[in-house]
Amino acid sequence: MSRLLLVSASMGSGHDAVARELARRLRAAGHEAVHRDVLELLPARAGAGLRGFYRATIRHAPALYGGIYAAFFRGGAGPRPGSAPLAALAGDRLLAEVAGERADAVVAVFHLAAQLTGGLRARGRLAAPSAVVITDFAVHRQWLHHGNDLHLCLTPQIAREVGHRLGRPATACGPLLPERFRPHPSGEASWRRRLAAGGDRPPVLLSAGAWGAGSRLGATARLLASAGYLPVVLCGRNERLRRLVSKVPGTLALSWVDDMPGLLSACAALVDNAAGQTALEALAVGVPVVGYRPIPGHGAEGVHRMASLGLTEHAADPWQLLQCLDRLTSATPAPGGRGLLRGDAVGPLERLCS
Repeated sequence: MSRLLLVSASMGSGHDAVARELARRLRAAGHEAVHRDVLELLPARAGAGLRGFYRATIRHAPALYGGIYAAFFRGGAGPRPGSAPLAALAGDRLLAEVAGERADAVVAVFHLAAQLTGGLRARGRLAAPSAVVITDFAVHRQWLHHGNDLHLCLTPQIAREVGHRLGRPATACGPLLPERFRPHPSGEASWRRRLAAGGDRPPVLLSAGAWGAGSRLGATARLLASAGYLPVVLCGRNERLRRLVSKVPGTLALSWVDDMPGLLSACAALVDNAAGQTALEALAVGVPVVGYRPIPGHGAEGVHRMASLGLTEHAADPWQLLQCLDRLTSATPAPGGRGLLRGDAVGPLERLCS
């Protein structure tokens, strides 16, 4: 039995969801897993400030976030700014957590945590081995630090690229999703009955993440409704967005939804803007995904990468979006995405600990 410390971040809900599922799998295999938020390890409420700034820019100033992403996350020639100095501020607190929990390994499930563990390992301050679970399809440079011992990636192709860039071990772990994300989950029937109240229009889900961030979601909903679809907009915890979108005729605007497997399975397609957990969840239940109007930075790069891997479609304009949806909703449903994305997360971590 090994004891692992998982370090995620409360940026939206995706990274924490991955950490919770990884912890569940580790415990099912007989190990112990403890979950911490790297933002809470930063001093003087710096983590809360960082989260608030990121949420505000994603929601209200996406162009600004695009510029920050280009400067701090994309590669390029010459010296480039990074997050390592910020991550270093959490070093002492992380080392105290490792000692207090007697952790056999530390697993970073967020890029700031990857810079933190990698820096500590490179300087010889962290004795326990460290792994990184990379949750993005387009792997930016903040995920990568040569000090980390192992990288777990979504696909074998991404793992090969990461291994080549770092010269360190990398392997595919597939999507870390709960078992309830499978074809025809238990909540599908009740959601189908609810969505049938909109008539015989095929329901299409529009995702905006936990924070309800997206570009012109109301216009997209209006486009789908005019084309004969039932737009079902996931507004997350953004009540202002839900109120605005609910004014679009023929649109169902939802706040936070707990039964995502049932809702996804009851929809004909997902229109995604971030290439994150919701897109993976849709593939797992067998629902086709179209990337459209992605958020800048990691969202745009991830949407294009998923399409290049053949996992999703990408629509560059409203006409392409309708073409994709017309074709996908009239075709035979795709098999569950578990057959497309496979891998093991527990085995490599067990070997790392031993």
